[in-house]
Amino acid sequence: MVPVAGGRIYARSNGASTEGRAPLVMAHGGPGSAHATFLPALKLAEERQVILYDQLDCGRSDNPNDPANWTVPRFVDEVEAIRAAFGLERFHFLGASWGGTIALEYGARRPKELAGLILQGPLISTKIWIDDANRLVANLPAHVRAVLAEGERTGVRGEAYDRAVAAFYASYNRLERPPGYVRDYQAKLPIRFNTALYNHMWGPSEFICTGTLKTYDGEPLLKRITAPTLVLCGQYDEAPPATGARFARQLRKGRLEVVPRAAHGIQTDQPDTYVAVLHKALARFEAGLA
Repeated sequence: MVPVAGGRIYARSNGASTEGRAPLVMAHGGPGSAHATFLPALKLAEERQVILYDQLDCGRSDNPNDPANWTVPRFVDEVEAIRAAFGLERFHFLGASWGGTIALEYGARRPKELAGLILQGPLISTKIWIDDANRLVANLPAHVRAVLAEGERTGVRGEAYDRAVAAFYASYNRLERPPGYVRDYQAKLPIRFNTALYNHMWGPSEFICTGTLKTYDGEPLLKRITAPTLVLCGQYDEAPPATGARFARQLRKGRLEVVPRAAHGIQTDQPDTYVAVLHKALARFEAGLA
């Protein structure tokens, strides 16, 4: 349990890094999710230290449930707390979805300890995210689009609306059920998903933002990142490959990789491919390549 502003956050370390192989720290999405979906990446612990952690009010971390803690800078400060607690002299950092926001902000601080950065299906700009989401919704069947539109027009979101949202998620969030060991692990978490945190910072669904992130725009930060960076997207990602390419072009040392047959949850849609992609990316970083 690592002390941070507002409480303590849970972190687990697997494996040990050998010469030339820096640890990998991974930040989950949400806001409000937990580290469980990253369990497939622990195969990398055969070659290096892998650190997974839960943000405050998530998973196994303390749960003060105080909205005063729910700010971007405070969540970014958690990364430095993790680094200090484990004595990391050099490390790679991956952030997925909302965790990508944390990774972007941390990378833009240009910490000397950062060896490489992975922005996985990242939330870089809320406006861009919503524009992409609207395009993805437009590709759904007409009856699903109609239900979503009616729910947004009236503010009434019942079972039919929930089914329509589920159709969106099934197309762009996760294509496959997580492996059984991930589901079993998730079921034992004290907080599997913090809906209050999600609603406060984001809103009622992936394609509607009414929370504190509504005006977030981190795109100008991309040019400030000096670490080699991979933008990683699934073929059917909520953060689409075309948008990932836009972000990668703005990085000093950036490139894009797209995982076939995966949506936003690449790590559970295609776990073996995910591990292989991370292995290659970390090796490239350590060879001085993006």
